[in-house]
Amino acid sequence: MKRRLPPLNALRAFEAAARLGRMTAAAEELSVTPGAISRQVRQLEQALGVPLFEGAKNKPQLTAAGASLWPALSAALDQMETAVREVRSGESGTLDVSCFSTFTVKWLIPRLYEFNASHPDTEIRLSATGDAVDLDRGRYDLVITVAERGSPASAALLPLFVERLGPVMAPALAARGDVRQPQDLAGLPLLHTKTRPEAWQAWCESRGAGFPVQGGPAFEHYYFTLEAAVGGLGVCIAPWHLVMDDLRAGRLVAPLGFAESDYQYVAMRRVGPHARLDSFCGWLQEQAREMPVP
Repeated sequence: MKRRLPPLNALRAFEAAARLGRMTAAAEELSVTPGAISRQVRQLEQALGVPLFEGAKNKPQLTAAGASLWPALSAALDQMETAVREVRSGESGTLDVSCFSTFTVKWLIPRLYEFNASHPDTEIRLSATGDAVDLDRGRYDLVITVAERGSPASAALLPLFVERLGPVMAPALAARGDVRQPQDLAGLPLLHTKTRPEAWQAWCESRGAGFPVQGGPAFEHYYFTLEAAVGGLGVCIAPWHLVMDDLRAGRLVAPLGFAESDYQYVAMRRVGPHARLDSFCGWLQEQAREMPVP
């Protein structure tokens, strides 16, 4: 029997708008304009003969008909996506990987050439995020993020390494301050990162440092803070894995060393058989094991 369904693009547009709550968010996810989303939704409403949204255009609300349609449609699209992914789960194809932007630049990208060399048919498509991502809804195959230290391994969560933190600075600044113990940092400019404002206080408490943590320049991302430290603008608390290459090259020094924090880096993956994802996860864990410790 011939299927009598509205156009798939109209169904996708409605599902994304209903799930995300805004036409603009749906447009961003589907890589179209908000106007295109609105036209697709209107086309679906005309095909069904009922309104699906009501209220303000910037944040429309589902009607009773829309609220009835959305869950079943969303589940059906998820099922379609799963079926397509299973067909594409061989060694050839693309993996969508999400992680923090500074981690991507300072740790992952410098190592990716090794994976590319041994898996030339797998493309790693990287996206930067500052928040935890829902694998089912975020459309990522793998998310590298942080979790509380000791979070148990599972089929979906792969521990990578424990975070280690320490103050780093340009060699000239360290020599000028004659830094030998935590209290020697008291007279130096301290750099801060907005995404982790408690870093200095936590480090001082862990080391029993009694000097007051004064205010100083605050940067949006760790990458900016690290570059400021390399430029001699001050001292920053940094994770070992983000600065070890700069330390080896002599761009930064860490006269007080590094100490383990309460966090660990983990990889959250889709569960189920997936050849190229399995290969990438195995490679990622091997890179974590081989990473030198301070």
